Amino acid sequence: MKKTQNYVTGQWIEGKGDGVPMFDAITGEVVALSDTQGLDFGEILQYGRTKGGEKLRKMTFQERGNMLKSLALYLTKRKNQFYELSYRTGATKIDSWIDIEGGFGNLFANASLRKLFPNQSYHVEGDPIDLSRGGRFMAHHIMVPKRGVAVHINAFNFPVWGMLEKCATNWMAGVPAVVKPATNTSFLTEAVVREIIASNILPEGALQLISGSARTILDTVESQDVVTFTGSATTGRLLKSHKRILEESVPFNMEADSLNASVLGEDALPGTPEFDLFIKEVRNEMTVKCGQKCTAIRRIIVPQNLVEDVQMALGNALDKITIGDPRLKEVRMGALVSKDQVTEVRERVQELAKTASIVYGDLEKIKTIGADAKKGAFLAPIVLREDNPFTNLAVHETEAFGPVSTIMPYKNLDDAITLAQMGKGSLVSSIATYDNKIAKDYVINAASHHGRILVINRDMAKESTGHGSPLPNLVHGGPGRAGGGEEMGGMRGIKHYLQRTAIQGSPTTLTEITGIYQQNAEYKEADQHPFKYHWEDIQPGMSLKTHKRTFTDTDIINFANLTWDHFYAHTDITSLDGSIFEKRTAHGYLIIAAAAGLFVYPNKGPVAANYGLEECRFLRPLYHNDTIYARLTCQQKVDRDVASAEHPSGIVKWYVEVFDALTDEKVAFATVLTMVQKKQETFIEMTSEKIDACLNKLSADTKPKWGVMTPQHMLEHLEFTYKIAAGEIQDFDIATPEKILEKVHASLYNYEKFPKGTNFPLLEKDILEPLKYPDLAKAIEKFKEQREKYLEFFKENPDAKLKNLVFGELNRYESYLLERKHLNHHFEQFGLI
Repeated sequence: MKKTQNYVTGQWIEGKGDGVPMFDAITGEVVALSDTQGLDFGEILQYGRTKGGEKLRKMTFQERGNMLKSLALYLTKRKNQFYELSYRTGATKIDSWIDIEGGFGNLFANASLRKLFPNQSYHVEGDPIDLSRGGRFMAHHIMVPKRGVAVHINAFNFPVWGMLEKCATNWMAGVPAVVKPATNTSFLTEAVVREIIASNILPEGALQLISGSARTILDTVESQDVVTFTGSATTGRLLKSHKRILEESVPFNMEADSLNASVLGEDALPGTPEFDLFIKEVRNEMTVKCGQKCTAIRRIIVPQNLVEDVQMALGNALDKITIGDPRLKEVRMGALVSKDQVTEVRERVQELAKTASIVYGDLEKIKTIGADAKKGAFLAPIVLREDNPFTNLAVHETEAFGPVSTIMPYKNLDDAITLAQMGKGSLVSSIATYDNKIAKDYVINAASHHGRILVINRDMAKESTGHGSPLPNLVHGGPGRAGGGEEMGGMRGIKHYLQRTAIQGSPTTLTEITGIYQQNAEYKEADQHPFKYHWEDIQPGMSLKTHKRTFTDTDIINFANLTWDHFYAHTDITSLDGSIFEKRTAHGYLIIAAAAGLFVYPNKGPVAANYGLEECRFLRPLYHNDTIYARLTCQQKVDRDVASAEHPSGIVKWYVEVFDALTDEKVAFATVLTMVQKKQETFIEMTSEKIDACLNKLSADTKPKWGVMTPQHMLEHLEFTYKIAAGEIQDFDIATPEKILEKVHASLYNYEKFPKGTNFPLLEKDILEPLKYPDLAKAIEKFKEQREKYLEFFKENPDAKLKNLVFGELNRYESYLLERKHLNHHFEQFGLI
């Protein structure tokens, strides 16, 4: 029988024991054996800390984010192979989609968070703090990657999502991971990890997998490690109290199963959209993943006069749920993960049934489609009804982790809130109501006991992700029974793996440490106007002091007329008595506009556009005949993604200070953002002289580094594309599909090379066309002639747009970008550059 393997210390290793069988939830067959016997967990954790940690910590947030994005794209292309294995866990296609593609979605979501972090390996948090009146002693907070490893102990219900939603955050923080999935479904986790390792996208040591039991793994954790646990509250409390966890003060994030509640508002009567949405939500949470979700609805809290209506409507909705082989389209619910789980759920239902009544479903009877109910881990949906939820507490303390939920009545909203709180802490709650007062009262009073609350109504229904869907940009966790932990939550999730440290010193020193210019730090006078520099060459603290300008009465009046801002201080000097103004006052935005006029460099350069104003303060009024000067200082650089038709660029935040020229007193400041182009260092500019120099190196015997082209085939191909670029050939259809044409067109602006082996649409792959010319010399001559025709065409028709087979319509500049990329591609192919 095949064994799953463990990926540890840089290799795939099979355990040395007999192995523990993992069963197909549908057929009962053994899928594989799990075996971790012989693994040295201390060695595994140390390998992660050193091998993976050292590389990840040196990467910037942008590099880590792009790494996650690349991994998400890589896995998405290979997603289909994981579905077949997922069916064997009992999951339907929708269940599998949540687990598999939801997991990949977490990688994408966390990758996008790189934009919120600085372009360095550590984070600077919050605002600077002035610790002195003179402004020469200050503090800031930085957050650096912990020098340990993230140990993830996961549950059986989400073998892919459970791993990736956690790993995405620790990788973004620069911390490696050791993943220990639940044994029952670890065969699916192993399959995904195999693809991750094969991709070579992650640094070695960033991910290790233990495919099965690891009872002693916590014995060797250290203070710089982070442990996360997802599973039962009982097991979580046991692990959290581990001697080593306490001795080393190891952060322990616990996300435990909880008795989540959904409330039907008193206004949500039968026939209203909210009533129907409520029933649909409860049905979904009972049947998706067979109710094996830590966020599933376990307690259905409804107005006492609507209990019968809810019971009947929910029964009718559950009647439509077909159970069986999840591969079949007509099946809506698969199986529990194992027969052991079926036994456990039945026992929990029987405990609940000591006081509650089973009003829908049967623990013994089940009808299946395409599967043998006796061989698989099948269980029908069960609805109980507890009429005395304030007295009979089992419903608030006992969880049946399957397709099981209990209806209970409430008299008023205060009762509903109390019942929700009696779960002693939940991951999520929801309320269906179209009355915003009811929604507010419930949320404010129930929030203390819940990690997330969803308000369900007709306005959000079409776009809602549902009661049971944790989202990567929201906190996932809850107080009390739910574990008291937090996962995901956007930047918050990443910060769990960073050490926050307060730093104190002079503004100049802290500028160097943080990479962000701090007020009162020493300026770095620029050798030339800062707007002449590309993004890479601009550094925090780089500064320019401007010349001066005096405000006149005319300036102020004209600005008022231009903007229609006729505030009395600017236009009615007879009304200044009793105000803070002494004379005709310059508009605040006139001051900022005038400062821009002083510091903006007028010529075309790397600064592509004004990106916005982030902060603006006016410290005291400026009057007519006052003279100012400004100082422009780079405060911070922020990387950005570019997907549209524009060149790669980053954002530079400029700290603009405006001074009274007479006293040198600061009178205003602002943070101005500009979009600054990055250097183009990938491609060589293809002038006629450069082309001649390259072609002088070419002979008929020159061999390509890739592809089947000969030198003459390459030149005849280039000549043909110049005929297209010159408008001589336009009788063709654009080959690129319309849905991706805009993206392909925009790629002309980036600094990425054409992929090696890219196939031209009119040429058969790896098939050489017959040559047109007798020899290479003639081909070179014709190539040069045709290039001149292309240049002459756009000289005479500068506003022309012509079709291209791959990139769609191109203007003069875009044709130049294509020519540069295309010539670089083929000249590199033949070793000419």
